[in-house]
Formats: sequence, C-alpha cells, structure tokens
Amino acid sequence: MSSPSDPTRRHSLKVIFGLRRVIFTFCVSGILGLLQSLTSLTATSIVIGRAMLVGLLAMAIFGLLERWPARLPEWLGRWVLQLIGVVVSVPFSAYLAYWLTTGGDPQLGTDRLRLAGYGGLTFMGVLIAPWVALGAMVRQREAFARSQALTFELERSELERKALDARLRLLQAQVEPHFLFNTLANVQALVNAGSPQASRVLESLIAYLRAAVPRLHEPTTTLGQELQLVRAYLELMHMRMPDRLQFTLQVDAEAAGLQCPPMTLLTLVENAVKHGIDPGEEGGRIDVTARARNGRCFVRVVDTGVGLQTDRNGPGSTTGNRVAGGVAHGTGHRTGTGLSTLRERLQLAFGGDAQLQLSEVQPHGVCAELEFPARNTMP
Repeated sequence: MSSPSDPTRRHSLKVIFGLRRVIFTFCVSGILGLLQSLTSLTATSIVIGRAMLVGLLAMAIFGLLERWPARLPEWLGRWVLQLIGVVVSVPFSAYLAYWLTTGGDPQLGTDRLRLAGYGGLTFMGVLIAPWVALGAMVRQREAFARSQALTFELERSELERKALDARLRLLQAQVEPHFLFNTLANVQALVNAGSPQASRVLESLIAYLRAAVPRLHEPTTTLGQELQLVRAYLELMHMRMPDRLQFTLQVDAEAAGLQCPPMTLLTLVENAVKHGIDPGEEGGRIDVTARARNGRCFVRVVDTGVGLQTDRNGPGSTTGNRVAGGVAHGTGHRTGTGLSTLRERLQLAFGGDAQLQLSEVQPHGVCAELEFPARNTMP
C-alpha cells in the first residue's frame, strides 16, 4: 500500500488536480452557475459555488478513472468508463453541494424550489459534463500523439547519431592500419638499404607514433594538433630522403583551433609524399597552408611531384569537379584508400558541407584543396 508521501501517488494527484484542469473546470462551472442563478432566488454566489463543486467532483472522478483500475476488460474502453463515471457522479455531487450549502438539510422532498434547483443543476451537469470530458479526451489524445511523435523522433535521431558514430569509428579503424603500414614500409626500406639513418628514423617514428596513435581514436581533433603530426611525419620522410624532400607549413592562428576529423591533414600530406614526391627521381616540395575566412576553413596541400599521372583523361586533366555531397572525387593514381576514406569521413562529419578538390600544378605537381565549416572546439 502506498503511503501519503509516495511519489507515485503525489504524481497521480498532481495529474488529476492539475492547475489547468482546475482553472478550466471552475471557468465552465462558474458560467453554468451564473446562468442558473438568473432564474434562481438563491444568492448568486451560492448557486455558482454549487456548480463549481459539482464540476470539481466530476473532474476528480474523470481523473481517477483515467488511472484506475489499471486493467480493464477488453470489451470496456477506458473512455467509456470515464464518461459513465462523470455522468453518474453529477446527481450525487449536486446533492452533496445542496447538503453542504443548506447546513446538512437540503429539504428536497418538501421544498419545491430547492428540488427544481437541484434538478436544473443535475440536468445541466449531465448535459454538459460528458461533452467537456470528451473534449478533454481529444486534447489528451492529441497531446499523447505529439509526445509519441517527439519521442520517436528523438529515438530516431539517437539511432542515427549512434550509426554515424559507428561509421566514423569504422572509417578511422580503416585509416589507422593504412597509415601505420605505409610508415613502417618506409622504415623497412631504410633498413633493407643499410642506411645509417635507420636507427634515428626508427626512434623518431616511435616518438611520433606515441603521440599519434591515441589521437586516431578521438572523434575530433584540431588543425593545430594535425599540424604537429604532419610536421613529425614530414621530418621522418625528410630523414629518409633528405635531398628529395623539402616542405613548409603555414597555419593561421585562427585556423589552428578549428575542428576537423582526425588524420585529415595528415592523409593529404601522406598522399602527396607517396604518390607525388616518392615516385619521382628529383623528389619535390610540399607546401601546407590553412586559413580561416568568413566562417569557412581552407586547407591547401601543394606538391611539386610527378602529378596526377592520369590515364584515360589524358595529360593536363583535372579532378576538381564538385559532386553530390559536396566532396569531389579525384581520378588517376591519387585515388587510394586514404583519400576515399577521407571523403567519407568529411561527408559524415560535416553533413555534405565540405569540398575536396584535386588539380594539377604546372609544370608538374598536384594541389589538394579542402574546404569545410569553421567550427571551434570550444562552444
């Protein structure tokens, strides 16, 4: 049995005697009482008080049957039970109102005026109360439908968010081994060649991975953090081919704090090294710039390597066409696992509001241009 301090019971009473319900009931009952007082010899305040008491008790019965009993027979709808309860309660509540306002002696059997007043109050209550109850039920059903729709929408949004997070983590899991294997292959090349720099490069690689690997599992990072990883990566590559690789890094202070998916900048730089600088005998230069303008972030990775090495498009073709989703697709030998997963991660992270373009640089080389919304890490 629930105690008077039971939270469930307090909540039920709060619903039954809600402020809006009480105000609405008093307004309707007051109007009916005022109309009845026009033909009554009793004081107007007493007549209105009787009508309000009838309305309040009918409202209480309506709210009580709304929650009790917890289970009903299949053939009996709760709304039917509530209507029956409201109609049946009116004669008893009207008698109670007369009993209270006459000092416990309503004299309905001997006083024709009081009997007529009681009959009029009961008739108006039986006539009006069911319609008021039906109106309340309709409003309840509409409110419940809106609440259900909002709940379903919230659940759908939550499921979509979880699916998006899972997709992002899957793509990051694909990026991680891709990058690690490529970097370790570079170290292996030095070891196989017997280079005296192999040990130094390996030490730098260990220090780099110590800082880089934890960030691979973070949902977001900043361009400033990406720049640190890119600098460490390019220094490693410079140790491997000191005469064939030069680089510059320029990131505005405003752009350094902007959000971006992990490995975004590093993927572009690694692609430039692997497909641009490494294949050419003369090597080349990589220039990385990032700036923020008018609520957008612009990133450029330009290399003077071998170029796009296009096949079917012919020399001089570009791959800067914008496509659906706001992320451009490249052609030629520059389209590998790194860029394809980067495009998907940009699509998921920015909802299509991102562009990735590849174009050739004359006389040779490639320019990768990335544009996405400028979002600060702090709200």
